[in-house]
Amino acid sequence: MRVLVTGGVGFIGTHVAAALSAAGHEVVALDCLHPMAHGRDRIPDDSFLFGDVRDPDVVASALRGIDAVVHHAAMVGLGVSLDDLPEYVSCNDLATAVLLSTMARAKVRRLVLASWMVVYAEGAYACAAHGPTRPAPRDPVDLAGRDYEPRCPRCGGPLAPELVEEDAPLDPRSVYAATKLAQEHLSGAWARETGSRAIALRYHNVYGPGMPKDTPYSGVAAIFRSSLERGEPARIYEDGGQRRDFVHVSDVAQANVAALAALDRGTPPPAGTGVGLGAGGIRTYNIASGEPHTVLDMATALTEALDGPAPVVTHQFRAGDVRHIVASPERARAELGFGAAVPFAVGMKELATAALRS
Repeated sequence: MRVLVTGGVGFIGTHVAAALSAAGHEVVALDCLHPMAHGRDRIPDDSFLFGDVRDPDVVASALRGIDAVVHHAAMVGLGVSLDDLPEYVSCNDLATAVLLSTMARAKVRRLVLASWMVVYAEGAYACAAHGPTRPAPRDPVDLAGRDYEPRCPRCGGPLAPELVEEDAPLDPRSVYAATKLAQEHLSGAWARETGSRAIALRYHNVYGPGMPKDTPYSGVAAIFRSSLERGEPARIYEDGGQRRDFVHVSDVAQANVAALAALDRGTPPPAGTGVGLGAGGIRTYNIASGEPHTVLDMATALTEALDGPAPVVTHQFRAGDVRHIVASPERARAELGFGAAVPFAVGMKELATAALRS
């Protein structure tokens, strides 16, 4: 297939484009080189189409001869302040709306959307007395008192974290999360209206070579790595016991190859058939390892690989951060044939010395 990868020069997009090419697809990368993703890096200007997905003329030109779109163009991260809100909505939701409307006119009927685990907020929990339980957002007063674990809203008892599945309630708690969920809804509406096939891949904590570093929008793995390179310890919020699902970017790239193959063989079926689709006309998949590791685990692994100073647990916190979120990878394994292959220890050791984006 001839595949358009939006955001195809970014951290994840670069790996996805390379994996699709290796799988035999003809790849066209489109990127606007947003400074939050690319910083000071210089990109060869003959290796991709330069343009903004918010521009209908740019998208119409890029879609000529295209069989499927893999949509990664987005502004990522939790943002610095609400001053970022218009740019997030513009880069993520307006851009997606322009892309989808142009795809409809061009009769391009296959879409893989890069979504994110932030649409869930907290992961899945169970109370010993009340079974599966959805905790309320944590109280800043409790966090200030170093009481970090969510509690059962019915009895106040402790909750045991479990694996979150794709049908879990959605609860976006940041501007970025809200825009990612809006992308899913827009894509579902497009699929229903056009009879198209759409898959959303909900990435968990992606890390690996080519991560952006030293910006407020960088992932925590890159921030820890940069601190250690400066001879400073990784500084950890809360007590470091936050559980996450860390997935290597090469695994994420293979998930995109698997999703595109599923679209090519006719699964999921077109929206409107009532078969195989989640609510909203788009099939969603967790892209994750299914194996929990704490933030302290990650900091320790990077520290040991770089022989750096011991991590510092600061007990600082950010209102709105979630405590635990680890995914069930079973739907992706059963329906896409995808499973993460890079072990945590191997991936973290690689990240310690891998090239990052400036």
